[in-house]
Parts: sequence; structure tokens; C-alpha cells
Amino acid sequence: MKTAITPSSTENTAPDADRYYYYKQVFAGRTLPFAYLDLDLLEQNIQSIIARAGGKRLRLASKSLRSVAVIKRILAANDIFQGIMCFTVREAIYLASQGLDDLLIGYPSWHAQDIAAVAQAIQGGAQITLMIDSVAHVQQIEAIASQHAVSIPVCIDLDMALSLPGLHFGVWRSALLTPAQVRPVLESIQAASHVTLDGIMGYEAQIAGVGDQYPKGQAKNQLVRLLKQRSLREVARRRADIMAFIQDYHLPLRFVNGGGTGSLHTTRAEAGVTEITVGSGFYAPALFDNYRDFHYQPAAGFAIEIVRQPQKHIYTGLGGGYSASGPAGSDRLPKPYLPQGARFVPLEGPGEVQTPIIYTGETVLALGDPIFLRHSKAGELCERFTHLLLVKQGAIVEEVTTYRGDGYCFL
Repeated sequence: MKTAITPSSTENTAPDADRYYYYKQVFAGRTLPFAYLDLDLLEQNIQSIIARAGGKRLRLASKSLRSVAVIKRILAANDIFQGIMCFTVREAIYLASQGLDDLLIGYPSWHAQDIAAVAQAIQGGAQITLMIDSVAHVQQIEAIASQHAVSIPVCIDLDMALSLPGLHFGVWRSALLTPAQVRPVLESIQAASHVTLDGIMGYEAQIAGVGDQYPKGQAKNQLVRLLKQRSLREVARRRADIMAFIQDYHLPLRFVNGGGTGSLHTTRAEAGVTEITVGSGFYAPALFDNYRDFHYQPAAGFAIEIVRQPQKHIYTGLGGGYSASGPAGSDRLPKPYLPQGARFVPLEGPGEVQTPIIYTGETVLALGDPIFLRHSKAGELCERFTHLLLVKQGAIVEEVTTYRGDGYCFL
């Protein structure tokens, strides 16, 4: 029988058969499907992210992690990790109840009950900041905060997309692009007695979240790189102009947030940015295979069980159809990972209850064996599983809950 291999064999330099065998041995006897997180590879990603941050403070994007235990593990890894960017009010309040603080909600909240819940949490000692990008947001927060006699900190969300004739390169977020557009929002904050300005944020999604090294896509890759370079100049100018404008109002900023995993190396160059949000790089999902300027280790994945073999080179697994959000396309599907060379049946793909896999490699597969896949995005994997199996040095060392495992579905 083949002897066990060392954890280092799971790195990209290891033979593919060894990596498959390593994980197969680690998870032997576990009921499938399951999701896992390789702590050895997570540590490599943590160190790479720290090195790429250039000394900037790093805020964790909870939507890319979706496990309290994992969030706490990363926060404890280094003092450079401070604060969390949440994606809903209920999530932020839950994380506060778990002892986490400096909770910035990355998207605006409008419902009166949600804002009231934040007011009550702040009264109880929680540190939660709401996101805004309009006068209406400020007025809504002021009305509710005044009812609770509490001051609620807010962050102004700036739009960082690049608009060109016939092309909007970026995502549709805030309507605030210029100092003139920010002015009425600032004045409404100044006029409010229960709203305070805490920080500003600008997420350059077109740089951080768009791959530029897709196989067989050289023309598109080159175009994306050119657009990214142009965006970098526009993003830096826009953020600097608005920061200078806010300083004229004598409103101190606790933080200036920018970037994402895919733009660490560029956002860190902006002197005015005090912190960068990072999330996906810790798990390194499949979409992050398509970036030219960096590479992280595939730390998170899931496994489905081979339950039948309809033909010699087709192995059918149970479940597996865990698609990611975004524009429908093949890059939103899970990616067969191990054994390397496995691929989907083009006319069937990953299915709701079964996923046929074509595999013609040297690794011997049989009924009951796992096929390992990686989700297209990071945190969305955790919406499909209640637990993550934590692997370190060839063994499962812990089983931790995801948000789903804690009984929550925040969005």
C-alpha cells in the first residue's frame, strides 16, 4: 500500500496523484458531500496577503468567509487584520454577539427595523458602522437613531467604476463620483444630531474582482489589463479629490477603505487609504485562478462521492451543482479539482442531485471514492454546507460551523 504523504505534497509542485491521495486519506470514512479548509494552505495565503498589503491594515470581508471560527482564526493570525466588513445588519449584530467588533456593513441598510436593531446593538456596546451613499440614507438613519437617543456612525460609499462611451467598466454601486455629489451628503451628516461620519469606502471592483488571465482569452485579457490600468489612475484621483474635499469640512475620518483581494498590490500604493478589505484570497476559489499578478493556494473545496459509473471514463457523483452568483457562464460553475484532468460532461454539467465527471487519467477511481471540486467564489461555498472540516498536516484537526451551521441565512 502506498505510504502517507506529507502536507507539503498538497502544494502545486506536488504530483497530482499524490495530492488526490493525500486528501483521500485525510477524509477516509467521512460522509460525503462535505466542505473542507486546508489550514496549511490557508496559512500560506495569510502570509502572502500580509506581504502584499504593504503594511496597510486589512479588514476581513465576511461574505468571503462565512464562518465565525474561521474569521476569528484569521484575526488572531496577525495584528494587521483589524475589523470586519459585513454584508447585512443581522449578520453584523450576530458577529457582535460572538465578541467581534469594528463591524462595517458594506452595503446600505434601509428597513427601519434593521436600523433600530443597530441602534440597540450600539447601546449595548457593539461597534457597528452603517454604509450610506445618499441624503435619504442619512435622513432615515437620523430619524430612527433619534428615537433611540443614540449616535450611529456611517461610512460614505464612493463609486469607483470607470465609465467610457458605450462601456461601464465596474459595478453599479453608489451614485457618488465627485466632490459636488458628495457635498449634500456631507451637509446632511453635519445637520444630523444622531449621525456621525466614521469613514469613506471605494471598492474598485473592476480591478479587484475581474480576472485578466483566462485560458484561450488573450484578446479579452489584454483589453481588461488596459482598462485596469486606466481605472487605477481614475480611482486614485477620484478618491484623493474626495478625501481633500472632506478635509475642508473638518470632519475627521477614522478610516479610508479601499480595494479587495485582487487589488491589494495597487490599492496599497494610495497614501490616503488606511485599510484594504480582503476576503477571497484566504480560500482562493476557482475564479482567482484567472489573475496574472498573483496566485494563492486552493485552500477550500468540497467533495462529492462517486455513486455510479455509467461508462468506462464517466464517474457520477452525488450532488455538486453549487453555482456561484454573477452573470451566468461556465466560470460560475464549480471547478473539478482532483484528480486533475477531471471535467464535466458539457451537456449536463454539475447537477442538482448528480454530477457526471469525465476522467481518463492514471488515478484509479471506484465507487465510494471522492471527487474534489472548488467553488467558483469563496464564501458562497459555506451556504451549501453546515460545517467545514479543518485539515492540518495530514489530519482533520477540527470541524467548525459555517453561518448555515449556526442556523443563519443572512442573505
